[in-house]
Amino acid sequence: MGELRTPRSADDAVTELYAAHWQPLVRLAWLLLHDAGEAEEVVQDAFVALHAHWGGLREHAAAAAYLRRAVLNGARSALRHRGVEERWAASVRGGQDDPTRRTAASAEDSAVAGLSRETLLAALARLPARQREVLVLRYYLDLGEAQIAEALDISPGSVKTHASRGLATLRGGTEWT
Repeated sequence: MGELRTPRSADDAVTELYAAHWQPLVRLAWLLLHDAGEAEEVVQDAFVALHAHWGGLREHAAAAAYLRRAVLNGARSALRHRGVEERWAASVRGGQDDPTRRTAASAEDSAVAGLSRETLLAALARLPARQREVLVLRYYLDLGEAQIAEALDISPGSVKTHASRGLATLRGGTEWT
């Protein structure tokens, strides 16, 4: 992700950041949310918040890191909201015994399940959130430990631990939580 040149205004800065970071940030959000519309909304909200707070940003050069953190926090919030919605819907419908609940995969889902990309995404989805976030930031955005630690507001040692445990789980090793 490129660095921000010295912009003249919040509009210029956000326009420049948008051109450089929109697509990678949407991909990041999608990898965490698995919903294209929701991913775009989370990234849009991050850009709107950046624009609104541009004057209060201490280091304009750190705007890309601010956006990554805002997208991660937005994805976490969306996942929490999704969980609340799912629990409410299950309680209204009757949960596991609901006759309208889909019990078998569709033909399309079955065909796609064999693809390695889909297998990897499913394995990532089974990881604890922090491990998934660390691995996505490391292997998709190619961020270093310090950048990941900053984005997630954790120590570099925690980044190493979460990455190691997540990779061990993906390799079929011990299930870490």
